[in-house]
Amino acid sequence: MSNNRRVAVIGLGSMGGAMAATLHRAGWDVTGFDPSEAAREAAARTGISTTAEISELAGTPYAVLSLPSAKIVEATVPALLATPGTMAIIDTTTSEPGTSKSMAGLAASSGAAFVDAPVSGGRVGAASGSLSAFVGATTDALTAARPVLEALTGGQYAHIGGPGSGNVVKLLNNVLAAANLVSVGEALGVAKAYGIDPAVAAASISNASGGSKVSAAMYPTWVLSGTHDSGFSLGLMARDAALAIDVARQLGEEPELLAAAAGQWQDALAALGPTADFTEIARTVAPSITPAGAPKSTPDA
Repeated sequence: MSNNRRVAVIGLGSMGGAMAATLHRAGWDVTGFDPSEAAREAAARTGISTTAEISELAGTPYAVLSLPSAKIVEATVPALLATPGTMAIIDTTTSEPGTSKSMAGLAASSGAAFVDAPVSGGRVGAASGSLSAFVGATTDALTAARPVLEALTGGQYAHIGGPGSGNVVKLLNNVLAAANLVSVGEALGVAKAYGIDPAVAAASISNASGGSKVSAAMYPTWVLSGTHDSGFSLGLMARDAALAIDVARQLGEEPELLAAAAGQWQDALAALGPTADFTEIARTVAPSITPAGAPKSTPDA
């Protein structure tokens, strides 16, 4: 296999593991890293080579990051650039724009490209190579990263602007979804109080001007069914909503409605804990429509 088909995937959780498998099926020579032995073992069962030492991946031509936070991105990128040979780092983490701008500069100083490419589409999209991505990058960096972006998204990515731009729009996307999860839940709670089946109300609204992916898919699939198994945690969504408001305020904006919704996510985080599924927000904003009802007690910190 040619050298330029080698890719390291850093972070083998639900999303990273699925992206690694997608790249492997597409013919890439994939090596994955994760500090969790269980995550490495799961990736190995799909045929992916793994390592417990990130230093072994330094200088790999391409790298995909799927990490929990901007802080970990900041620690990871220098390790990958420690050995010459890296052409492009594609960061799919929902990170912070300042971090992405800094990492883009660091990569450029080493002759490499860095793009912030946070993704949407969940584990199903990651496993099928049909994610969408919000890309922040220079034109040259985007060109360098394109082969990997194409493999992960099938071309469904938008070049938003320079470094950090992808992070900003992804955070705005997530805080809008967070607000919609709250508002749809509250609306369906009102319907239930009147004696209307929430599933019927959701379906009717979804065919009208108030409809959205939240009312058409998320509530019927994960909330009204009581499964709450989207694979995305409440802790991550609460973090993303808070980050979106922080970025807005850094820019001198005060989005009152979005800030209020972000506050409700912090309340849900306190009540349900970070490992709850993000669709469980319904248990705090509209407990009457969820099979599990309201949370019984506050989780331990």
